[in-house]
Amino acid sequence: MPHVIRIPLLATALAGLAVLAPPARAETIGGNPGPAYNYICPDADGGPALDCYFDAVAHLYTMCKHVKSIEIIEFGYEKATEGTNGAKSEYCLIKQKQNMAKPYQAALREAAISKQATEATKSLQQFWLESMAALAWQPGESDEDYKARTMVPYAKFDERIAGIKEIMAVVKSRTTPPAKPAAGKKAKR
Repeated sequence: MPHVIRIPLLATALAGLAVLAPPARAETIGGNPGPAYNYICPDADGGPALDCYFDAVAHLYTMCKHVKSIEIIEFGYEKATEGTNGAKSEYCLIKQKQNMAKPYQAALREAAISKQATEATKSLQQFWLESMAALAWQPGESDEDYKARTMVPYAKFDERIAGIKEIMAVVKSRTTPPAKPAAGKKAKR
């Protein structure tokens, strides 16, 4: 007896496979590119540039902190950076610096309405870079001391971010946009 496939059954099977297939183009979330955007600043989707940058500061630090924790679990504190044992966290630092470049530049453009906000944003970036580099365990440091030390940057990030937000709020409240000329009248030159 010959094998017969019924058309409705075949169509149903193909439709089921189509549902499982990946989308033909990249997903967008809030008008922004999908996963790559959300990976950098997941809690500031579609928000202002400074909000994305502020979110990225703690988020990307956390990502490398987790990678370093995995190396420590895998090899122990003393051997976490021996040979190639620290390669994952070294790569994480490089990758997150690259990921931070665009949000940082966009944040600087937004903060440019105030020299003080611009300088505070640059200072936050420098502190973030130093904190990322300081994720390595220090010889002689206890487990408790290491964990406490690598948590300190979060409070300092929050303090600096709050300061920048305050500066921006003050500047925006004291700045009024220039009046638009009435319809039909040309602005004086």
